Amino acid sequence: MLLRLIPSIALALSFSAAMAAQEPATGPAEKTVSVLPLEDLRVFTKAYEHIRSSYIHEIDDKKLLEYAIRGMLDQLDPHSSYLDASSFDDLQVHTTGEFGGLGIEVGMEDGFVKVISPIDDTPAQRAGIEAGDFIIKIDDTTLKGLSLNDAVARMRGPKGSKIVLTIVREGRDQPFDVTLVRDTIKVRSVRSEVLDKSFLYLRIAQFQMNTGSDVTKAITDAMKKHTLKGVILDLRNNPGGVLQASVEVADAFLDGGKVVYTEGRMPHANLNYEAEPGDITQGLPLVVLINEGSASASEIVAGALQDHRRALVMGTRSFGKGSVQTVIPITDDKAVKLTTALYFTPGGRSIQAQGIEPDIVIERASLTALQGRTRITEAQLAGHLNNANGGKDIKSQERAQERDSQTADLQSRDNQLYEALNMLKGLTFFKASGAANAVPQTP
Repeated sequence: MLLRLIPSIALALSFSAAMAAQEPATGPAEKTVSVLPLEDLRVFTKAYEHIRSSYIHEIDDKKLLEYAIRGMLDQLDPHSSYLDASSFDDLQVHTTGEFGGLGIEVGMEDGFVKVISPIDDTPAQRAGIEAGDFIIKIDDTTLKGLSLNDAVARMRGPKGSKIVLTIVREGRDQPFDVTLVRDTIKVRSVRSEVLDKSFLYLRIAQFQMNTGSDVTKAITDAMKKHTLKGVILDLRNNPGGVLQASVEVADAFLDGGKVVYTEGRMPHANLNYEAEPGDITQGLPLVVLINEGSASASEIVAGALQDHRRALVMGTRSFGKGSVQTVIPITDDKAVKLTTALYFTPGGRSIQAQGIEPDIVIERASLTALQGRTRITEAQLAGHLNNANGGKDIKSQERAQERDSQTADLQSRDNQLYEALNMLKGLTFFKASGAANAVPQTP
């Protein structure tokens, strides 16, 4: 979810502007304001009056007009919506990283709720909910026909209460139920650790207001404590978030240049975002991990680093959300979330409905290392010579322990991260040795 938050914008329909459009244009280059469709407005008022007077239950005008606004926005695209007092407040809280619920980013597809990605360390992630899952029922309620807002409202509830989701997953023959316990979701935007003593692993769960500064701090702290050789930036299952945060994260790795630009109908929707000079990693080799759950702001970062040839992008094709939503307050506690622009990578690529294609495709898989029979090594032969430099003998048992401690756990737990780490080691070797610039000589 990529959002541009606007402090205050007043919306109004200007009938005088519409009437002015009926005057002849003074030149061919002038753009006229479209006339209000009066006949269509008559159809609307007739339908409104029939519903108001004949529907089996009486509905007050305030609620009926709110339904009309919701209907208009719901039909535009999956990301435009009406925000009442509750959902407007939830959205504002969401950008700060603390909210109530299951910890799951969702959208609407074919009338059902589709999981974009579960958020790290939340009930949804712990229960095994995966990107691409369809939620077809909540408890005993079928979601077909419900709006996304209604479905989300049903998934929310007090901390500690149980909820049963019926899931349809590709590769499974039958729907299955997952029971979750609602919790207060406190999303930790950035996690970091150093792998193999020299490679910084950065995981961004979603882009919040402080994500850029958190990434900068994680990098500078690691560089003070370790001699880093490379960085892995993990954006898998990251649903996006605040636009400015994605620009700041890309800026941390770029030595200036364009990060992203947006194009829309209104002049204020056409914006360019530039990185400041100075790569805080000082050009360390960089690998970015993405998958089908990487959306919006995640795609901005991956696309910018890929276009600038600053990083090698690995994983699977990303979600493909290349639109910008502007939150426009219409009262003190209500707003509309409206798609106002598309964003483009520095090279002019639109991500909308296509996503970022990784440089190297690595599917998520369960891997088990093949262990052959224990072989005898030179160090186990009777009377073998000692190491010429005085090094310790490495027997088969010690070799097995090395494999178990260094690779087996990561390889079986997260094969994509395992491959990214191996690739980073290769990039580091080529950079250090200068082999990447070596020219083969013909004898």
